[in-house]
Amino acid sequence: MSSLIPCFAGVLLLSACAVSTTPAITTAAPAAATLEAAMADAERSVAAGDAEKAYTILRGAGSRFPAEKAPWVQIAQLKFDRGSYGEAITHALEALQRDPGDRQGNSIVAVAGLRLSTKAVADLSQHNHLGGPLRTEAQQLASLLRTTLGEEVLVPNRNGKPAAAKKPAGTIKRTASNQTTSADPFGALK
Repeated sequence: MSSLIPCFAGVLLLSACAVSTTPAITTAAPAAATLEAAMADAERSVAAGDAEKAYTILRGAGSRFPAEKAPWVQIAQLKFDRGSYGEAITHALEALQRDPGDRQGNSIVAVAGLRLSTKAVADLSQHNHLGGPLRTEAQQLASLLRTTLGEEVLVPNRNGKPAAAKKPAGTIKRTASNQTTSADPFGALK
């Protein structure tokens, strides 16, 4: 009988180990099996107002399908739509690594970049720090944009129409404190 006790203890120990190594049952939703399913899940999450869940689903799809651009383009579009232009550019560049000719990815990079640039130039202009080589480069970029877009005026006036008359380059009305009176940071670039 004394030799049966160690055997019995060994059997109990082995059975306890067998029970503890069984996979735990999770309540998390299973990962989408296909890219299409993941994209559909993300769309449903966005429609339900849960953008964070959509980001998680799309990042997971990007990891499971590393050669696919679709999850990255979708994340970029979601970030762009929410005004997170820097993050939108980052995710669009991920998509462009997979397909350099992707039109939506390139558009997000271009427009988000312009929006960030516009804000930065407006901030500089507001503090009267737009001068010297920075001003010259901004004028050259504005000229390139006008040529590329086929527009004489890049920033329309408040009613959406081009400004009636263009001032000669370098002519800016200044107040007594030497600040520009124009609320348009690109006024001198038109």
